[in-house]
Amino acid sequence: MMHDSLTSPFYIEHGVRLVESYKRLTGNDLLTYNGMNRDASLSIIEQLDNAPFVLLSHGLGDDPIFNFGNKSALELFEIDWQGLTKMPSRLSAETINQADREYLLETVTRQGYIDDYSGVRISAKGKRFMIKQAIVWNIIDAKGDYFGQAAIFSHWDFL
Repeated sequence: MMHDSLTSPFYIEHGVRLVESYKRLTGNDLLTYNGMNRDASLSIIEQLDNAPFVLLSHGLGDDPIFNFGNKSALELFEIDWQGLTKMPSRLSAETINQADREYLLETVTRQGYIDDYSGVRISAKGKRFMIKQAIVWNIIDAKGDYFGQAAIFSHWDFL
């Protein structure tokens, strides 16, 4: 079931920004990541929501809040849409791992993206897992305006 909010103008644009900034920074197509096939009958954000990989993004601010998590992300992080979109993204990492997360975000801010991130994350219900080979990138539109950061990964191990 798709979230009603995904049909809003923000999410229609957000899907385009995610795909275009990923392509601009990495040279790769997000809609074919991990063997995914494009589906012309669905909007970009709907395709990303149903994708077979974990995709998360957060917006701006001193303590950015998640503004998107696809179905795979919601399942892995054991949280619903309402809970995720009210949660500061830093809470996806245990306190002990937040310094590593800060370094990651600063590196992405400086370089535009990284494509080999690994780190421990924690679900809303306390399950710990190591994400592997994550790609984290800045969400930037064609004019260079900054909208936050996103992460995508397909590999993790529960700890």
